[in-house]
Amino acid sequence: MNSTNTRNIVGTEMAINVIEKMVKKQLDNPSLASKLPSIILRSSPGCGKSTIVKYVADKLGIQFIDIRLANMDRCDLTGVPSVENGETKWNVPSIWPKDKKSAGILFFDEITGAPMDVQIAAYSIVLDRKIPNTDYVLPDKWYIVAAGNLSTDRAGVKPMSSALANRFMHFDIEANVEDWKKWAVQHDIHPSVTGYVNYRPTNLLKMDGQNLEAGWPSPRAWERVSHMIDIVGDDEEQLQKAVFGLIGPNVGVEFMAFHKLQSKFDDVLEMLTNPKAKIDIPSKADAKYAFYSAMSYLLWNGKNAKDDEKRVDGFYRILEVSSSDFATAAAKLAMCGNSRVSKIQAVSMLIKHPKFKDFKKRFGTESTEYSLKK
Repeated sequence: MNSTNTRNIVGTEMAINVIEKMVKKQLDNPSLASKLPSIILRSSPGCGKSTIVKYVADKLGIQFIDIRLANMDRCDLTGVPSVENGETKWNVPSIWPKDKKSAGILFFDEITGAPMDVQIAAYSIVLDRKIPNTDYVLPDKWYIVAAGNLSTDRAGVKPMSSALANRFMHFDIEANVEDWKKWAVQHDIHPSVTGYVNYRPTNLLKMDGQNLEAGWPSPRAWERVSHMIDIVGDDEEQLQKAVFGLIGPNVGVEFMAFHKLQSKFDDVLEMLTNPKAKIDIPSKADAKYAFYSAMSYLLWNGKNAKDDEKRVDGFYRILEVSSSDFATAAAKLAMCGNSRVSKIQAVSMLIKHPKFKDFKKRFGTESTEYSLKK
């Protein structure tokens, strides 16, 4: 059998949905705590495993404890002994949640980088929800998720004990451009980054031919590139150094050229907000990707509902003269909302607009139904 086919591969969205369902099930019925399988996520470095898990915790309004097993000693998990009245007593480490009524996700990160004795120390918590030699029991509303890197990625991976591995439900996450684009729009990632990844999707995660001891492209690295654009501003030389340090010079050179191109589209805001503005869409592919990434970023970046209405008007004016592929892609991203406008609000404003029927008639239902189902 081909080794690739033995991997249980899921995208980011699927991983989020599965974890969320398991956590909700346990919150609704805490008596299932010892019966529901814990989950382990594996991927290449930088694919956002910890971000996925914390996102679920934040969405559900529960606590999140991140335990980096690769940095732990056995006693950090099991505690250290002390002598009281001539008897040995094991002291429970402070990292474990104590409130029996509390709820959260206990996240064992870097589990595949942990020494064998630390993995063994994790056995009882993962399987029995207890710490040996103590009376500690993990509260019933705490769900366990673990994460580790792939052995093929030179990321300090150690063999996982079969006994520990058998205690998990395993999922391998692959960098998925469609999932990432939705996440990027919702989290206000800079349009130069979203536009470039859309233009060069194979560079979302690129390890082949890169210096893996320096910066290289990954979802995590691209998020940091976005932050650096916001921090550095117009200082091109400093930004280039930062970009090269995060994703390497091979991809960095092309990205910087794309960023310069994208920065020219200040007039996109004018097209979105001024009914009399001429709609001028670039013809070259790279410029077109830059244009639409700027539009997606600016759509929900207004200050209030009045701004939103004005920009949605402009959004439909632009789509009226757009090709089918870019129009449907833009509609899918628009329905994701962003950090200010929720997905429900975004969908509502778009489908209630008078021009939505014309859009649907021209481009079909796939672009909208897909987003409404998610």
